[in-house]
Amino acid sequence: MTMMLTQDPPSSASPDLPVDAGLFAVPGFRGAGVATGVKPSGSLDLALIVADEPMACAAMFTRSEAAAPPVDLCRETLAEHDAIRAIVINSGNANALTGRRGRDDAKAMQDAVEARVGGPALVLSTGIIGVPLPIELILSGINLAADHLTRDADTVVAHGIITTDTRPKTAAVHFELSGRRYTLGGVAKGSGMIHPNMATMLAVMATDAPVEPGRLQGMLRHAVDRSFHEITVDGDTSTNDAVILLAARGSLPLTEEDDAKLQNAVTELARNLAGQIIEDGEGASRIMDVHVRNARTRDAAQRVAKAIATSSLVKTALAGGHPNWGRIVAAAGTAGVPIDTDAIGLHMAGFEVLRRGLPQEVDDGALRAAVSRPRIEVVLDLDDGNESGRMLTTDLTHRYVEINAEYTT
Repeated sequence: MTMMLTQDPPSSASPDLPVDAGLFAVPGFRGAGVATGVKPSGSLDLALIVADEPMACAAMFTRSEAAAPPVDLCRETLAEHDAIRAIVINSGNANALTGRRGRDDAKAMQDAVEARVGGPALVLSTGIIGVPLPIELILSGINLAADHLTRDADTVVAHGIITTDTRPKTAAVHFELSGRRYTLGGVAKGSGMIHPNMATMLAVMATDAPVEPGRLQGMLRHAVDRSFHEITVDGDTSTNDAVILLAARGSLPLTEEDDAKLQNAVTELARNLAGQIIEDGEGASRIMDVHVRNARTRDAAQRVAKAIATSSLVKTALAGGHPNWGRIVAAAGTAGVPIDTDAIGLHMAGFEVLRRGLPQEVDDGALRAAVSRPRIEVVLDLDDGNESGRMLTTDLTHRYVEINAEYTT
């Protein structure tokens, strides 16, 4: 049975931008979310996003060599077309490792969307791996969604794309270029299988500002490197990861200042969505904000931050609220980056625990209380240059193990 959920009116934080505004705050978009029956719970499991006119498109996809058929189809579509009209996303089934049938099913979804609302269309999927799509249910859902497109679709689309997420993830901002105001909005999903190896979840962002396609791809890459590439929950990369950025076709004669404003808007929106993903990390009770400073290169800083953020020993200490900072330095040493242990410094939850390689006296009780907070900051100073890097990570809890012991992937 196929059902549809009607979105409740959003609550307003300002006269023109609701607090839960997202992709559909951008003029020129309609969407719908429906339940096709793919999810046993009967909740929303398919979302359709349609632009009034074809949009310039930039995209980044998983680097996994086991990429799902929808990812392959998206790559093929973007190689052939410089603009995109629609995106369909199904959740509950990743259509991954499904062979020829999976490729045929992804193409059937694309054809159904283009027949109903126009194209070109992109197909994204997320959910269980290794199970063929119940394609008739999906195609029926596409038809129903096409019949119920609305401008007020942030909630239903956000709910229609989630899997183990506990909450929807949306964000939107206004910005000005050359004296004219534009809007940038987005929607994302992600909770587990989150690791910086492209983008590690699904996200769609869009703006009504005209941007040249060539500039759009570089803008997205810059933003992803400073947002979705800076989060990790479990060190696992999905077969279906995708981040899409849409913009009005054309170009504005941007000043250098305006170009920087546009890049900053895209990066900050991506950081907002990435932050919402890490806050909803599977089983997470604490978040660690890892900063690596004064590295020789940004790549070196990121490699060290990533080594710390993915360490099981660091993450389990975080789960226990234990100030075992030696694990942090030990993890940093595995990054393949030269480290002078006689020069480094470390601050943990506001306490200086290491200065130029020497442990510092700290009130143990106060430090334990500080690292038991829901969110803590760790700053590692390599004293080897001027570059910095950052990662957001979650703790590794019993609940994470329970979720993934029970979830079929």
